[in-house]
Amino acid sequence: MADFHLPLNLYMERYPHKYTALYHALKDRIASGRLEYGSRLPSTRELGGLYKLSRGIVSQVYEMLASEGYVASEVGRGTYVAFRRDRLPAQEKQAAGDAACELSAWGRRVAGLPLRKPDEGPRPTVDFAVGYSDRASFPAEAWNRALYAQVRGMTDSSAIEVDKFAALGHMPLREAICRHLRRARGVEADPSSVAIVNGSMQAIALIAQLLVEPGQPVVVENPGYPGTLSAIAAAGGLPVAAAVDGQGIVPEQWDAKLVFVTPARQFPTGAVLSLDRRQRLLAWAYERGAIVVEDDYDSEFRHRGRPIEPLKVLDRHDRVVYIGTFTRTMMHHFRIGYAVLPDALREPFARARQLFEPHPTSILEQRALASFMNGGDYERHLRRMGRVYSRKFERMRGRLVGELPELFDPVPTDAGLHIFARWKRSAGQYEAFRRECRAYGVSWSDGTAYYAENGTASACFGFAHVSEREIDEGIARMKQAADRVFADQG
Repeated sequence: MADFHLPLNLYMERYPHKYTALYHALKDRIASGRLEYGSRLPSTRELGGLYKLSRGIVSQVYEMLASEGYVASEVGRGTYVAFRRDRLPAQEKQAAGDAACELSAWGRRVAGLPLRKPDEGPRPTVDFAVGYSDRASFPAEAWNRALYAQVRGMTDSSAIEVDKFAALGHMPLREAICRHLRRARGVEADPSSVAIVNGSMQAIALIAQLLVEPGQPVVVENPGYPGTLSAIAAAGGLPVAAAVDGQGIVPEQWDAKLVFVTPARQFPTGAVLSLDRRQRLLAWAYERGAIVVEDDYDSEFRHRGRPIEPLKVLDRHDRVVYIGTFTRTMMHHFRIGYAVLPDALREPFARARQLFEPHPTSILEQRALASFMNGGDYERHLRRMGRVYSRKFERMRGRLVGELPELFDPVPTDAGLHIFARWKRSAGQYEAFRRECRAYGVSWSDGTAYYAENGTASACFGFAHVSEREIDEGIARMKQAADRVFADQG
């Protein structure tokens, strides 16, 4: 499609990410009518080739536009414009113009980020999405007892006043976290350095706001957690995509003052950062006066081998922010996380936390979790779930290797709640296979979307929330879909 043209360079100057620039360039062209209703858009390969973008970025943008009704896709027809500007009522057009307001630079950056929406389509029969836990095995009775005890106790006004101005969270929970980290992860932390947050993403976003100046480079893993890219984009930073291999992030002498890493279990590949690279990363941080943000998101569940010490344990110069979450160990809608902060960040972080939440939220859950941990229920839960998840891990990996060896190459890992697998065939075949699997009622998290640049076709198979029977059923359906897709392709 040589005649297809977008002024992408202009949008690249306004938006820090390639995918946000492409999204707005296409959306504006469609909304203005310059890309007419029914006109076919280039394929992901064609558009990526025209503007030197990865197919993963183009696919992500097309999915964002499709979720908002601007484009649609059909087998045999490709992706085409589905928005009809002539159907907008005149009054609605006028109201939209009257309601326009000028956002700040920060507001414009945030407005350029994709808005997550619930999936409105039919739920697949077997969904191997990442980020979920096993609700069926959760100790609901013990947790409910802890919750109800705190509900009764919080009728005491003095107990409420203690927490009212606790910007960094309920102190007994911070103390319980320190004891748990000491026993389970070898991290020596003082409760005064621990901040309770509404999930790890809030900690990442606040740290980015506190440490990133507009135009400043920030190192991220590639592939890596998309939420980190969003936080950097909102702060105006420029992400520097660092390569990841079988030993985790590849350290370099980056011209930066901040790096986000997942050393215990790289997200999404599962690679463990080697000791040599850990030492090189800390040496770089010390020499440059940089901060290393360590996201220890799901290393609690190990299936083989011995636990890996966090980067924080090796930190002798107070350069590491250690982030953890209870979302993976408790329930996926349980939004409590924590950050162990260097001394220099304690007060700024507390003030930032207080700015957004003058009074801490989820105090009931914080108090209940402290009781749950102090009574030993949390560690018993971790031991029990470790056995459950290890069985599912072996089942999932065994089925992938045994039933789909010609399609996926699972990356070796010893821990965590998902398996990252690289696709062995072409990117076009991967997309065709994904569509066919959806028709068979099976889906997974697309690993391609986790690349900041140079994305390659890959998949993340979450297994925590599905039963072993569902694992077997899902893989069987994927095999049926593969037989159909690749038989059709000859």
